[in-house]
Amino acid sequence: MTDNAQWVRPLGSAGVDGWDVVIEPDGSGWSHTGLYVGVLGDGERRILEAGDRELVVVPLSGSVSVTCVDPLGERHDAELVGRASVFAGATDVAYLPWGSRLEVTGRGPARVAVCTAVATKADTVRPFRHVASADVPVELRGAGTASREVRNFGIPGLLDADSIIACEVITPAGNWSSYPPHKHDEERPGVESELEEIYYFEIESTERSELEPTSEGHRAAGGPGMGYVRVYSTGDRPIDVLAEVRSGDVVLVPHGWHGPAMAVPGYHLYYLNVMAGPGPERAWLICDDPAHGWVRDTWSTQTIDPRLPFGGTR
Repeated sequence: MTDNAQWVRPLGSAGVDGWDVVIEPDGSGWSHTGLYVGVLGDGERRILEAGDRELVVVPLSGSVSVTCVDPLGERHDAELVGRASVFAGATDVAYLPWGSRLEVTGRGPARVAVCTAVATKADTVRPFRHVASADVPVELRGAGTASREVRNFGIPGLLDADSIIACEVITPAGNWSSYPPHKHDEERPGVESELEEIYYFEIESTERSELEPTSEGHRAAGGPGMGYVRVYSTGDRPIDVLAEVRSGDVVLVPHGWHGPAMAVPGYHLYYLNVMAGPGPERAWLICDDPAHGWVRDTWSTQTIDPRLPFGGTR
């Protein structure tokens, strides 16, 4: 028996108050990260009170405007230029510190994600920030059938934040990502960070170029495409997830080896990652499963998939 029922949230199973997806710390072993995903009509507005969480706003399709009232009462406004779909390229994002009030408004039809993390590192309030798509580092990782594109808009060194780490990954049809399997569930300074991780998925058929928002909150472009993801035990902390995922599904990784995330032939795979943890340093340090880490050494003799990057030039 797998642990899918505990850690997999199919689209439609985690919606609250008009949001299609709501993931929050709940006291059941999920403590640090969260995610909201919803569809906005033109001029439609949603409000979130950050409380003890910091927020990163990520347009998935379409564009949105963001208003932040920070803990000092200062107002910050930003127009986030979005994209036709997550497969069309990087997007503008916005960072809001803990204690803020967020208003996000659709500029035309839009679908938006709000990544959250409990701020635990310091009492300092980081400043509001608007990161333009042109300033988002795009990394081509792996090689051969392990080639993928990583858009690092919310990682240490680029985004000044308390705890949250966020990025998005595109895996071309037929490729594997989050591979070799790895973990980050122990605090070992300079070696590994203790981080929860959220995977939010979208799928696109290789026969279509756009994924448009609908009143239902998503469209699996070109049909009911799918991918697969694996999470498994390190030995002393049991977990067993093997999930078929479709557009709008979420997989939670509280601990354990995770990977691969598999894009099946005919369907490109996207996922948004949100990470945070209790450690004293905001760092993204991983440890490969020693049974499979040797695979990295094979990439030096392979080329990167020529389909990458999506929506841009190298």
